[in-house]
Amino acid sequence: MGDSSSSASYIHLVQHLIEKCLIFHMTKEECMEALSKHANINPTITSTVWNELEKVNKEFFEAYKMKPKNNEEIMMSQEETTRMLQKMISASDSSKGAQHDD
Repeated sequence: MGDSSSSASYIHLVQHLIEKCLIFHMTKEECMEALSKHANINPTITSTVWNELEKVNKEFFEAYKMKPKNNEEIMMSQEETTRMLQKMISASDSSKGAQHDD
């Protein structure tokens, strides 16, 4: 039972991190690279979760892919995403420690 809960928790974390990448209008590939580099998440996992989100939210992703971004937005999004990912990972690590007090 712990494995199932742990897996669901991990998938939820990946989904949350993908949503943060979407805020900065990252492509699927950019998101996979960022999560691999900064959160040590296997790109295959990121891709699978992204694909499921696309299936469930078709209209959103169609509109999302249409919005162009400029170079300044790209640079800011990469820096901000790095900071946000590091902050979320730190928060996730500290909450895991609090949950394992039993």
